Amino acid sequence: MYFVDTIETAGIGNRGYLAGGERTAVVVDPPRDIDRVIAAAARRGVRIAHVVETHIHNDYVTGGPELARVTGAAYLVPAGARVSFERVPVRDGDTTAVDPGSGLNLRAMATPGHTPHHTAYVLEHDGTAVAVFTGGSLLIGAVGRPDLVEPRLTERLARAQHASVHQLAAELPDDTEVLPTHGFGSFCASGPVAGSATTVGKEKAGNDALTQDVDAFVAALLAGLDDIPAYYAHMNPANAAGPAPLDLTPPAVADADDIATRLAAGEWVVDLRSRAAFAQGHVAGSFNFAAEGQLATHLAWLIPPGKPVTLLAESAGQLAAAQRELARVGIDRPAAAATGAPSDWVREGERPSSFPRATFADLAGRRTDHGTVVLDVRRDSERAGGFIAGSVHIPLHHLRPRLREIPDAEVWVHCAGGTRAAIAASLLDAAGRAVIAVDDSFDAAERAGLVVREGATGPGCAGSETGR
Repeated sequence: MYFVDTIETAGIGNRGYLAGGERTAVVVDPPRDIDRVIAAAARRGVRIAHVVETHIHNDYVTGGPELARVTGAAYLVPAGARVSFERVPVRDGDTTAVDPGSGLNLRAMATPGHTPHHTAYVLEHDGTAVAVFTGGSLLIGAVGRPDLVEPRLTERLARAQHASVHQLAAELPDDTEVLPTHGFGSFCASGPVAGSATTVGKEKAGNDALTQDVDAFVAALLAGLDDIPAYYAHMNPANAAGPAPLDLTPPAVADADDIATRLAAGEWVVDLRSRAAFAQGHVAGSFNFAAEGQLATHLAWLIPPGKPVTLLAESAGQLAAAQRELARVGIDRPAAAATGAPSDWVREGERPSSFPRATFADLAGRRTDHGTVVLDVRRDSERAGGFIAGSVHIPLHHLRPRLREIPDAEVWVHCAGGTRAAIAASLLDAAGRAVIAVDDSFDAAERAGLVVREGATGPGCAGSETGR
């Protein structure tokens, strides 16, 4: 008997796993908030005997060291990873007994590509491979990107990635379940991932890494690499040093005067409410990063490292969930927080600010007005697939330092679906610009009568920036 439970962290697009038998279990690539993992083990009635990492992660802070400390588990990390803490170094071919009584073992397979030291782990039941924890190696219909370590290594790692997934496919039975860490929204994936489950056999039939020769695969992979979130530069060093224990105690409570003082000092005040609620009324100067969706990715990508942040939430539950999610990407302790509504957060005699929301149909009705600027805040790869003629292009993650490039006129800002447009609108509004947030799917732009062009990138394009 054995089981594999998924520990989903949807906000950053990753999965960890708890796998075990009747008495003991192993945790693979644990999230930072380890209480979820401990609760999962308690529900199964098993002891966590081993914690393993497939690699030193670039997109989130691991909970591995703390989980191992709290549970007394052995902490297994690839031997080639350069870390500053005690661990059990794992090498290709090493086998670990997960639950001896259940005939459950874990076998390490060196799979360089996503990182030079990347290691996959084959779960074997009575000597037969039943699943493989592939981390950032073989994903569902894709592979982990090879450009997060060092630009000079990118092509070499891309070729290693091709060889690694072919080794997995050659050595494992077709019905072996493939259980990756990345690929569910994480920017560690090299391309779009479709579906939530797969096997080695399915990947052999449809994954480009397994159907193309190495040269064709590498050329396509390198040509399709997207921007890298800026905060990734801080995740690997944090994980290599050994992250501090997670502290989710409530932050200090901010009143209206505190909020105003923090804004005046240049600190970030982040409103977690929905984009519709924020547009209707908010504290002037605050930014809107809605709690639903990829809060951690968006905020960590844009906020300067170490900048104090105050969180505004509509409820204590929303605040606690956001604090947990932000800690996963190293935004550990909000400087302060407040719950309620804008009327609670502005000083006496002041009124909340607001700006309009619109659709692409509304925008089409205004295009004869030459005082209107259309701002596209999508990434370069999205822009290449089609853009509104005459629009200015500044990807969201480049917007704040480039606000002066936007012509002095009313700005209609859009993205692919509305989330990033809302963030951009809040940045523009805080800078004193007249802004309208287009809360609509980009698919509706052409149907609304707007001219959508493809191929070239159009004016104001940021070029091929990596966003490091």
